Amino acid sequence: MTRDSLMKLDSLWHGAHVATMQGGQYSMIENAAIGVVGGRVVWIGESRHLPRYQAQHEYDLDGGWITPGLIDCHTHLVFGGNRAGEFEQRLNGVSYQEIAQQGGGIASSVKATRDASEAELIASAARRLKSLMADGVTTVEIKSGYGLSLESELKMLRVAGQLGDSFPVTVKRTCLAAHAMPPEYADKDAYIDYLCETVLPKVATLGMADAVDAFCEGIAFSTEQVVRYFKVAASLGLPVKIHAEQLSSLGGTAMASSFKALSADHIEFIEEADVHAMAESGTVAVLLPGAFFTLKETQRPPIALLRQYGVPMAIATDANPGTSPALSLRLMMNMACTLFALTPEEALAGATIHAAKALGMADTHGSLEVGKVADFVCWDVESPGELSYWLGGDLVKTRVYEGKQSDGKNSQGKNSQGEPA
Repeated sequence: MTRDSLMKLDSLWHGAHVATMQGGQYSMIENAAIGVVGGRVVWIGESRHLPRYQAQHEYDLDGGWITPGLIDCHTHLVFGGNRAGEFEQRLNGVSYQEIAQQGGGIASSVKATRDASEAELIASAARRLKSLMADGVTTVEIKSGYGLSLESELKMLRVAGQLGDSFPVTVKRTCLAAHAMPPEYADKDAYIDYLCETVLPKVATLGMADAVDAFCEGIAFSTEQVVRYFKVAASLGLPVKIHAEQLSSLGGTAMASSFKALSADHIEFIEEADVHAMAESGTVAVLLPGAFFTLKETQRPPIALLRQYGVPMAIATDANPGTSPALSLRLMMNMACTLFALTPEEALAGATIHAAKALGMADTHGSLEVGKVADFVCWDVESPGELSYWLGGDLVKTRVYEGKQSDGKNSQGKNSQGEPA
């Protein structure tokens, strides 16, 4: 652009500082301006360096800090019922095994999800989604995995898609049919056969998932069973993710890395060989401090090893009815700092650029750069480190989704073009 040319913008946002999160660092710009065209950033820098421009809409943000919109890269937002009663039972001394024998645990969530209508699932998940959005989330991953049958898994994935169509938020869908054993199956290999022969091909044919996930653990599925599942996913062109090494070391993380998995999640029990495999494959480590806290775990992820090998660390809520009923990604950022010893800068990177990488979206989301989607939040804070400091509170001044202002607390739907109505 020459000095005398006119930069035409849909919108210009100024009056605040910016932490761009390029390269996983704050990469601060003081007294910044952001120019947007067609929902993408076309100019970003110090306001004093703005070229001549003409903007259809101009916004003075009146102080604060702008960051990329937060990305919650691991949630189970769609489910029937809740397990608050079981939470109370456990605190009153009833064991998890006793609760399971009473029909509780994940079995109760499967039953409630199967019994719920799509409208009921949309209504309950929307409440949880609105809480995340009001806290600065602009992109969210939603997993299936409480259906455990073709019909119910597809129902969950449809609901997740409808949430993305109805609210100003980007929804990425993950098929987690290999989450647990359904009540009608007694043999794990037979259930994996069913997933490989029936569920995954149908999900892929309908285009209803962006990725495939599995729970690789002694209480779930073995590495050998997950390998079969992942081979089918790969043959269908679906990238994979894995719940691994949460309770023990089974080699699931290294195995998933051999498939160039987008992410390995939980990973409290990973060893150096797993970390090396992740570094080689570009697999992101997704830390889930909400589950660690709720389950009163003591084995922390090996943060120093992940740093040593340069493995990106993302942070997510793991929002689910049983082990992480978390509805604030900022609270998870604080927990990642206090429980896992991340720095506030690492925590913010974990909820932005590294979370985008965990969803295969780093080329378009997760940092504020020319050419990327204009998802960002202006926060009522004096430094970006405050996002990991405050336990709760309403810190969002302005939430911008695809270049348009969108209040997460009172979000409207999208019109038929997918734009905020």
